[in-house]
Amino acid sequence: MKLHFDPNQQYQIDAICSITDIFEGQPLNLGEFGFSLNPERFLFQEGGIGNSLLITEEQILKNIREIQTRNEIPVSDTLDGMHFSVEMETGTGKTYVYLRTVYELNKKYGFKKFVIVVPSIAIREGVLKNLEITFEHFQNLPLR
Repeated sequence: MKLHFDPNQQYQIDAICSITDIFEGQPLNLGEFGFSLNPERFLFQEGGIGNSLLITEEQILKNIREIQTRNEIPVSDTLDGMHFSVEMETGTGKTYVYLRTVYELNKKYGFKKFVIVVPSIAIREGVLKNLEITFEHFQNLPLR
């Protein structure tokens, strides 16, 4: 049995765009994965190099304000770090949305490193299963 996912749920597309649009203006990074032994670049001492963000915090704040206006939520006065949240009701496809967002961020900006934090082993296993069953679906989606 093969599951079919509807890629055209507007509320899901809106949530995905609300995240990808944060980085509007970021050039596509086509570089390969990098690794450095420069201790000044270590984060948690593992030596990997994160996604390269070339747009300014001012541009990110401008983008966030546009997204907030579009979604009719209060507009931020300042950028308080790089902590963003998409809140969705239970049963609306949150896992699909954040997995598809990962794919979209990779296609649109070349981001390659993501951390998905889940509250339990059971949910982690569910996310891994979702990655497995949605892989082909995400590979065949056009860029938004």
